[in-house]
Amino acid sequence: MKKLSEMKFIKPNLKKVEAKMNEIIHDFENAKSFNEQDAILKKFNKYSDHLSTNITIASIRYSCDTENEENVKNQEYLDEILPHISNYINKFNKVLVNAKFRKELEEKWGSYLFKKAEISLETFDESIIPELQEENKLTSEYTKIIASAQIEFRGNVYNLSQLGRFAQDADRNTRKEAAILSAKWIEEHDPAIGEIYDKLVKLRHSMAQKLGYKNYIELGYKNLGRTDYNSEMVANYRKQIYEDLVPLTNKLFKEQAKRLGIKNPQYFDYNLMFLSGNAMPKGNKDYLVAQATKMYSELSKETDVFFKFMQEYELLDLEARKGKSGGGYMTYLPDYKAPFIFSNFNGTSGDVEVLTHEFGHAFQGYMSRNISCPDYRSPTLEACEIHSMSMEFITYPWMELFFNEEADKYRYSHAVDAITFIPYGVTVDEFQHWVYENPNVTHAERCAKWREIEKKYLPHIKYKDAPVYDKGGWWIKQSHIFNSPFYYIDYTLAQVVAFEFFNEDRKNHNKTWKKYVKLCKLGGQYPFTQLLEKTHLYNPFNDGTVKKIIKPLKKYLSTFDASKF
Repeated sequence: MKKLSEMKFIKPNLKKVEAKMNEIIHDFENAKSFNEQDAILKKFNKYSDHLSTNITIASIRYSCDTENEENVKNQEYLDEILPHISNYINKFNKVLVNAKFRKELEEKWGSYLFKKAEISLETFDESIIPELQEENKLTSEYTKIIASAQIEFRGNVYNLSQLGRFAQDADRNTRKEAAILSAKWIEEHDPAIGEIYDKLVKLRHSMAQKLGYKNYIELGYKNLGRTDYNSEMVANYRKQIYEDLVPLTNKLFKEQAKRLGIKNPQYFDYNLMFLSGNAMPKGNKDYLVAQATKMYSELSKETDVFFKFMQEYELLDLEARKGKSGGGYMTYLPDYKAPFIFSNFNGTSGDVEVLTHEFGHAFQGYMSRNISCPDYRSPTLEACEIHSMSMEFITYPWMELFFNEEADKYRYSHAVDAITFIPYGVTVDEFQHWVYENPNVTHAERCAKWREIEKKYLPHIKYKDAPVYDKGGWWIKQSHIFNSPFYYIDYTLAQVVAFEFFNEDRKNHNKTWKKYVKLCKLGGQYPFTQLLEKTHLYNPFNDGTVKKIIKPLKKYLSTFDASKF
């Protein structure tokens, strides 16, 4: 095993990739027996893992330093060749679904592998390669613009992630000033970002029509591997949120404003939960990592071994810095059977959540590392988020390590934030459905629609002194809308399931931990709703699920006297 700094990026040679893929496809198609075809499938899986590792190394290095010329060139090269590699994966999927020995292969590998191959065939054709290349360029362009932010505030210069720490400042003027500076930066870049998104929407609509779809919605769902639910089921789920959860979130926002003593709260006030300030971690990055090491050593043997592994092999890049891409993520390096965690620490409780949320993702990757089939190693995105969000709650008993006497303050605010996030996530989803149903509207019309949907699910939000947001421009900061269409609802679906883990964990921790580990080890061998069935978890699409899961949470929140924090 190598440390991340020792891992070499070997630039994929497209001609060699094509030759290797053609050889595998030819041999698979002409195999004379099940054993021969099975061996070639294994060979394809191993080669896919090798390609994926190289691509991931380059992607990690680009996000860690978007200003490094070599990183930029490597990313631009990959943006060009990835659609061609997708084309060869598509060609292999064609021979896989038509395999001579498909019956025997299904008995060994499971029918879901073939279902995934079939759905991927419905999302790709050589004719859309130019659009895919352009899509990659546009999303990279958006990432670069957001990462380029250099905002001067009280004598220092910050990027958007770093400026975010002031959104939770106990001083209202500080919150307001930082928020307005951020809004002004968004306003200045609104035309350029709006143009990028307009191009992306039209590009995706064009791809969908080339592939025979009415619009991008169904194609977007299939791109995410959703085989077990559709947009109608998601719309019904959003209806549950509006009817069963929004009344509670409205109540929580009103209680928050009352605690803060603010009669006319603005958008920049809601990041602060208490007049005494939000719970803040009591130390720098090294301190937090040391505390996380202790926490995971006590949580379980599996987490102890794993977190030490992550540190030993430099698989954590946590601190914000100039030129670093925004946000946070976990990715996986198949050849090394190693996850990698990326984030931008900014001195808020979000830093602790990186060490629980992204760790949950990474832990699942590590628990599934010995699944030989790459398609089965990680589930679809809504299932992935269950691992991360549930870990945030499972680690509640250790929050004193990070927050000392403010641990209960953190637990209360974190639970409230998790509940009140869901209507925002649903807003993002409803907005995206409307966008792709109406691909030819203007940027201003998109913004107006965002504001309309936002008022439906988040009626408390007001944007005084931030005209760009008041006109409906908040979504411009939400990278998922640009880079991963229709992904955002996954966070809310997973949050509902994570609440179930939380409710169960408070009753019986050992039993819940075993269930959690089982879910992680299943990886992506089944679609979302089947994974829920296999681990005896509620399905969020079923009527009544949201109401059932929210009830114990109301009881939990009532155990705190938030006025004392």
